[in-house]
Formats: sequence, structure tokens, C-alpha cells
Amino acid sequence: MNKSISQDNQNVKQISKSIKRFFTRFHISSALKASNAYKKKGTPVIEIFQYLFLLVFSNRSMYMNLITGRNTPTFAKDTVYRFTKMIQINWIRFTTILASRIINDAIAPLDSEDRVNVLIIDDSMFERNRSKKVELLAKVYDHAKHAYRFGFRMLTLGWSDGSTFLPINSVLLSTENQKNRINEATAVDKRTVGYKRRQLSMTKGTLAMLDLLKAAKIAKIPAKHVLFDSWFSSPSSLHAVKNIGYDVIGMVKKTPKMFFRYNGKDMSLPSIYNLNKKRRGRSRYLLSVMVDVIKDGESIPAKVVYVRNRNKRKEYLCLISTDTTLDEDEIIRVYGKRWDIEVFFKVCKSYLRLSKECNSLSYDAMTAHTAIVFTRYMMLSLESREANDNRSLGELFLYFTDEMSDITWIQAFKLMLQMFKTLLADNLDLSDEKIGELVDAFMNAIPSLLKSQLQAA
Repeated sequence: MNKSISQDNQNVKQISKSIKRFFTRFHISSALKASNAYKKKGTPVIEIFQYLFLLVFSNRSMYMNLITGRNTPTFAKDTVYRFTKMIQINWIRFTTILASRIINDAIAPLDSEDRVNVLIIDDSMFERNRSKKVELLAKVYDHAKHAYRFGFRMLTLGWSDGSTFLPINSVLLSTENQKNRINEATAVDKRTVGYKRRQLSMTKGTLAMLDLLKAAKIAKIPAKHVLFDSWFSSPSSLHAVKNIGYDVIGMVKKTPKMFFRYNGKDMSLPSIYNLNKKRRGRSRYLLSVMVDVIKDGESIPAKVVYVRNRNKRKEYLCLISTDTTLDEDEIIRVYGKRWDIEVFFKVCKSYLRLSKECNSLSYDAMTAHTAIVFTRYMMLSLESREANDNRSLGELFLYFTDEMSDITWIQAFKLMLQMFKTLLADNLDLSDEKIGELVDAFMNAIPSLLKSQLQAA
């Protein structure tokens, strides 16, 4: 029994050491300071951030910790609330700096020079259905559930080398349409990051995307291509991303309202498809053509690849690449990496308690919560990569949770029983045989279910 409990304590120390090593290795404290997250006096912000970071692995919220008196911090809960609501903290810069350090220091040395690194843009629903007093709360259409929900669109920029995915930064988008906003933004100083953050949340997703990409470019995150789906693939977006310094590989809508220049004429993608002879047999693509993307008189050459829809064999999908040096098979292969961000959204919502852990009405607090969840995912993703762990990130999260948890009540009961036997031996003049008889009598008197659990443990 003592060996079992000591082993559990050893595992807890090992996982705590792993988390501490992550914070030290990538200098979380300096990343916070570079993002204006610091205090002139009182509890250091790194202690508050680390406490919030560990909450999900202890299977308890801060409220339950305070109620039960277990894992309580040395600082008051108001200190945590003030930290998450600090309007001067630039959380986009924090997650971008941290991701850049992990990529350049830990992951890039493991990759070959031929590996294609990509940035991925997508959004997911950040629901806040239970409260209508949330700052900048909007009525947003959820494309996954085909219904309107109260919440935000979490526009996220991620990085992938095909093996490891890391979130770079994000913004919780409200809506530019004032009629769909349930609440307006709180009045803050226009010179602060908090004001700029609120203004960014009320812009279109295609424009907010450019701010996230510029932050990644400044941080020198290694990537040549940006992947996104048809919601962002307009001629204006292709030109804007190209001007930042990235090539685009994206899916394009088959709409008659969007035109590309083909053989000197402005034509829609379905019209171009109908004009050309398609490849026969089991080819990975049906057609490939060169077009020009025109915007305000400027032209960008691009390659359009028509791919058969696996779900509906009679239909096709359109991929466009502004990197015309790639062949058709390579365009299809690289675009397949976009699925990594869908796995990221699933893990964050199912295991890392994205949106569920934050009940604050403050937009700043929700942004801080998102950055903390991103940091958790970065650590799990890095652990999975460096340990060559074949388990999924969900399984790895459960491993961390199990190891960080306290001893079970069965183990605690056995510990008390051992202490009881020691107390009898030290304070009463009884032989070992007599003490054994008393313990056996006690064990025979307890319920059979509890007895079986103790014997199994």
C-alpha cells in the first residue's frame, strides 16, 4: 500500500515537473511581459497564469477549489478576476510569441528542409447561450448545427507541418452588423489594446484574418502557404494575403457571381469547367487550368484544380493555388493539412473546456481564457511530438488529468487503516497477532461492497 501511494506521488511530481519544464523552457514569464502582462506589485502574473493553466488538469474549477479548500491559491479570487480583465494585455501577441518559440526551438529542428509548413485559417463557434449580458454577445449562425446561437466566431490561425499542429493566435468575432449584437462594447480608453481588440471583433472575418497573419509574419513563423476554406476564398482575400507575403491554397465556391480571367475573358469557375474536357478514369483530379485573379486592375496568376467530390461522385470541388509551381497532386496533398485545425477545435471543446470554463461577462476575460486554452494545447501537442506518443491528444490529456489527480478514496481509506494499526501498536501493549485480529474483525464488519473494493485495490 505504501509503495502504491508513493508511486502515485512520484507520478504527480513527474507531471508537475513536465509542466514546470514547459513553462521554463519557453520562458512563459517573458512572453507574458512582452505582451504587457505584468504587475508593479502584488502576486506575479506568472503565478496567476500557471494556476489557471493547471485548473483543467485537476478536474475542478476555481470555485470548487475554494469551496472544498483543496488546491486553493495563495491569492484571492479577485486577483484572478482582475488579471483576466486587464485591458492592456495583448493576448494575440502572447500566443504568437509562444508558438513561434516552440516552432523554431523545438519542432523545426526535427523537420527536414523539404517539409511544407503551412498556416491554416478557420473559425469555430464559441457559445455563450446561458447569458445575455456578455459583452459584445452576438447572434451567430452555427454552420455545424445549422441554427443560430448566442456567442462568437472564434477565428483562429494555426500552424502545421503535417505532423504537429499549433494554434498561433485568434480573435473572438462578434458581428459588424449592429442589429445582431445583443450587447455593445464597454467604454475603454481608445489608446489601450483592449479598445483595439473590441474594434477588431466587430470587423469582417476576412479583414480580421489579415491582422492575425501580419502578427505571424512579424513573429517570423516559418510557413509559405495559407490554407482556408471557401468562406475566405474571394479575389480580394487572395490579393491581400499575397501582399502580406504568403501564397494561398484554398477551396473556392462554385458561384456564378465570382469571376476569374481565363483566356482573356472574365468567367465563373462552373463556366470554365463546362468549356474544358475532363480527365477520365480514376485520376485524383478532373481538370486543371491557369487563371488570373483580378482585383482593382492588379492580376495574380493562379492554378485552379477541379477535384471529384468523394461524398457526391457526380459533383466536384474547386481548389485554387497562387503558387503556380506546385503540381496538382501537391496542391491536393498540401490542402489536406487543413483538417488539422478541425481536430484542434474538437480537442479544445471536448477536453480543454473551451468556453465552458469561462463564465465571465467581460470580453477581455474571454480572450484571456482562449489564450490559456491555446497554451494548454501547445504543451500537449509538443509532448505528443517529442515523446513519439502514438496516443491521441485526448488520451494524452486524460493521462495528465489522471496523474495530476489526488489519491482515490480507497487509497485514502487504506492509508487511514494503516495509521490505525500503527497507533494501536505504539499506544497499547498488544501483540501483532492481537492487532491483526482486531483489524480482521473490523474488516469483517464493514459492508461487503467496500470490502471487495479494498481487496481489489
